[in-house]
Amino acid sequence: MVLKYPYATEKATYGVENESKLQFLVDRDATKPEIKKAVEKMFGQQVTSVRTMMTTKGEKKAIIGFTNEKAAEEILSRLGIM
Repeated sequence: MVLKYPYATEKATYGVENESKLQFLVDRDATKPEIKKAVEKMFGQQVTSVRTMMTTKGEKKAIIGFTNEKAAEEILSRLGIM
């Protein structure tokens, strides 16, 4: 499985509310195209961008941008987080 779980911090919440971006912890070996494909298949939303980075704990984090302005909020509400 490529996606592990949503990354919930104050900065991540700002991205959801103002930029329609979500942050997920992902598998270390996952590539950007794999992450994009997994998100589009799992949530049915069109992805515009995928940025990845390694956290200080050695985990890989993906910042995913959506075309729909409310997509990030819809996904989090479906997951029961927001």
